[in-house]
Amino acid sequence: MRLKPVAVLLVLGVATATLPGCGGAADERPPVATAATATAPAPPTGTPGARSGLGGPGKSASPKPSASAGALLKAGNPNGGAAVPAEARAVDTSRPTRTVGTGTPASCTSDAVVRAVAAGGIITFDCGPDPVTIKMKATAKVRNKVGARIVLDGGGKVTLSGGGERRILYMNTCDAAQNFTTPHCQNQDHPQLIVQNLTFADGNSTGERTEGGGGGAIFVRGGRVKVVNSRFTGNRCDRTGPDLGGAALRVLSQYDNKPVYVVNSTFTGGVCANGAALSSIGVSWTVLNSVFTGNKAVGNGANPAKAGTPGGGSGGAIYCDGNDFTVRIAGTRIENNHANEGGGAIFFVSNDRTGTMKIESSTLRRNPSDGFETEGLPGIFFLGARPPAVTSSRLS
Repeated sequence: MRLKPVAVLLVLGVATATLPGCGGAADERPPVATAATATAPAPPTGTPGARSGLGGPGKSASPKPSASAGALLKAGNPNGGAAVPAEARAVDTSRPTRTVGTGTPASCTSDAVVRAVAAGGIITFDCGPDPVTIKMKATAKVRNKVGARIVLDGGGKVTLSGGGERRILYMNTCDAAQNFTTPHCQNQDHPQLIVQNLTFADGNSTGERTEGGGGGAIFVRGGRVKVVNSRFTGNRCDRTGPDLGGAALRVLSQYDNKPVYVVNSTFTGGVCANGAALSSIGVSWTVLNSVFTGNKAVGNGANPAKAGTPGGGSGGAIYCDGNDFTVRIAGTRIENNHANEGGGAIFFVSNDRTGTMKIESSTLRRNPSDGFETEGLPGIFFLGARPPAVTSSRLS
């Protein structure tokens, strides 16, 4: 492996990223909690039982946006061609548990969204025939006891906006304020959060410190999360820091290391210290038929932070750190992203060198890394079990 000369020693010394235990104090680099050592209150009576799988379409296929609505929400790579497994597809929302709005734009309010997310279930929107933007006055937070699955389906016409002031959506099984539901919050299969046919715009988690921050539009720890046919634009998180990230989506502690599915979705204009679209620690990803463009990792000093710097600047589009995890990217375009340090497109560091990555039928181009990248992999910095498997793809 040949690295560009800048910060070579820094990146080879990437520190093992760690996460806080259930209910423990959180800062940017708290100690690891494992199933054997985590301490959490006993789960309340009536805790939901174990559940498996995010699920795919039911007997009645999830209704797609109408032709007119579909033209309004243009998400993903229509020429991607990667097969989408049932578990990764949109779910059936033809029989919603609750609906935000009563048929007019004025009825679709931030308060209505916050209440619906707190109540859980399958959530759809009735805001009238035209596209609507709902400016969030507060972050919508999942309450962990509301059930196995929380689904938000915007029907292709709804934008949830943070207004450049706040994070839009939050789920954390290890946050006591949202209720503990098992004694092992860092590895439980519920709740399962699914967002589909939605736009998330101008979310901003700058200054958030819970679990180390990040997640300008959506922050998730625990359970599982899936994103389908959605668009993320202009989201933000802190501009400096060695390990925080995810201007669009920050994910930690997914159940049994099952993958986060990102399908037919688009990420543009994100800005963060690292991972200006997606960011995670110890989490696996499957990204299918999606687009990443114009995202910027603006930190400086890499990880661990070079002396005299605040750290960060890696993973213009995607930042993945931790130990044993996998990343699969198929049918996807990653172009015109930028990193001040390493991996203008993708930063992938498996600290124990067990992690693996596959890139299939994808295009990665014009993703400059100002500091360092791996020889033969333009726009990528990679440390893992073996070189990434790259098939039918263009990297330039």
